[in-house]
Amino acid sequence: MKIQMTSIFVDDQAKALHFYTEILGFVKKHDVPVGETDRWLTVVSPDDPGGTELLLEPASHPAARTYRDTLVKDGIPLAQFAVDNVRTEYERLRRLGVRFTQEPTDMDTVTTAVFDDTCGNLIQIATQPQ
Repeated sequence: MKIQMTSIFVDDQAKALHFYTEILGFVKKHDVPVGETDRWLTVVSPDDPGGTELLLEPASHPAARTYRDTLVKDGIPLAQFAVDNVRTEYERLRRLGVRFTQEPTDMDTVTTAVFDDTCGNLIQIATQPQ
């Protein structure tokens, strides 16, 4: 068994697609219309195009919005992405205008930072020492 897909709830799929591809560097995998306004929209890592997909799912359901907004209010990231070096990625993303809610922080076995994805979520990046 393996994780094939996971999702995050976003306010605006077009804005999310721009942020996740143009800023974070993911690659669009699927973009299929669903209904009048929504899309089955997934992105993947360019380093693993056959790997786990991230579904940029509309946050239109009231339960999804409440869940996501409560996490943001409490400062809890909805997802975590692995990066080679948190400090390097933090500087790259800051130069692109990404707003961080937590600067790179060294913990015992991991270094993390948290940013706002502009689509309603907090996302954590992490590096574990080799």
